[in-house]
Amino acid sequence: MAEIFVPFAASKPDASALVDERGTTTWTELNERVNRIIHATRAAGVGIGGVVAALLPNRREYLELFAAAAHGGFLVVPVNWHWVADEVAYVLDNAGVTVLFADERFADVASAAATTRDALTARIAVGGDIEGFTPWDDFVAGGSPDEPEGQALGGPMFYTSGTTGRPKGVRSALSTPGAPASILQLLAAGFSQGMGLPPDPVSYLNGPVYHSAQWAFNMLPLLAGSSVVMSDKFEPAEALRLIDAYGVTNTHLVPTQFVRLLKLPDDVKAGFDGSSLQIVWHGAAPCPPEVKRRMIEWWGPKITEYYGATEASVVSLASSEQWLAKPGTVGPVLPTNDVLIIDEQGNELGPNQSGTIYVRNKMGMDFEYHGDADKTAKAHLQPGVFTIGDVGYLDDDGWLFLSDRKIDMIISGGVNIYPAEIE
Repeated sequence: MAEIFVPFAASKPDASALVDERGTTTWTELNERVNRIIHATRAAGVGIGGVVAALLPNRREYLELFAAAAHGGFLVVPVNWHWVADEVAYVLDNAGVTVLFADERFADVASAAATTRDALTARIAVGGDIEGFTPWDDFVAGGSPDEPEGQALGGPMFYTSGTTGRPKGVRSALSTPGAPASILQLLAAGFSQGMGLPPDPVSYLNGPVYHSAQWAFNMLPLLAGSSVVMSDKFEPAEALRLIDAYGVTNTHLVPTQFVRLLKLPDDVKAGFDGSSLQIVWHGAAPCPPEVKRRMIEWWGPKITEYYGATEASVVSLASSEQWLAKPGTVGPVLPTNDVLIIDEQGNELGPNQSGTIYVRNKMGMDFEYHGDADKTAKAHLQPGVFTIGDVGYLDDDGWLFLSDRKIDMIISGGVNIYPAEIE
């Protein structure tokens, strides 16, 4: 068995592990499919440390591929499906991708980008046919269902925006493959416990999983035993229906989704039970205070804000009660982190003084920008102490507040947009 899934396949073999608009994958089926994907990917030449890319919408196959990477020791680069072929081609080349998985909806972009990458050993079409691509079902069926030997940690390598329009690959503990797969199991359990995941959880994925937050708040719970219900596109009324229908206990939202939910007709909102929901995380962009107050009034004190990034994971958390006590805070810093506020001269500032936010992970976790030592160095004050470009301060109680962002960038729906791209 894929070792992380052993207890779940044994204890709830016929329960749903993954649910999308097209169907359901049980824990038993997920375990077998992960085994097959590992064998098929290895047959395509992807060994420990190899890199594949996924140009896919939210669908079960995406999380199956992530789960296979977690056991197979390879990296998955989630590709933003808003990108044009030139941008996709850049990432395929920069990351050293050898296998491309693409949904038939993005056939034109995938085909154009693939023609520029001679190093591709396989091209896999998901959800339909793409000329020159192997169908996903054939690819998976070609892999053995037997337990793979040499299971090892693998994970995602996200490309995130920075000071220029070209995205940067972030290599962290999750993208340093080859360690025992059980390490990711421990990380998933620690994340789930630290973020307040309830017992017997059901997660709801409703934003693009190429975003690191959506991956973290759904894939890590899956690795800790949560079933995941997902939507290809976020429709607010449908989101409410799915939460009630599947007894969703936890989900991640961004402020734009709050606004769309609040704009629903009163009768639709009144018909939402929501009693299964126990925690709703939000982040990725600032939330207008009035929007947040209205969500807390409607859903109760289930709304928890976090501050973090692809590079830094989660740095701080603020429960509804904490935010109401100190509006605007992103909460106390997690025990696993130190936050330093640094001025332009490199001096550490005291309480209520605004400066660049630097983070130090007490467990020694750090990151680097793939293939870019200069950008990595510029993000670090010293080894293990880094910034993602935000400005803020710590109050007298050590609670973090955000003030500004150094980088000239627009955030829409939790996704970074450059003014240069608009122009």
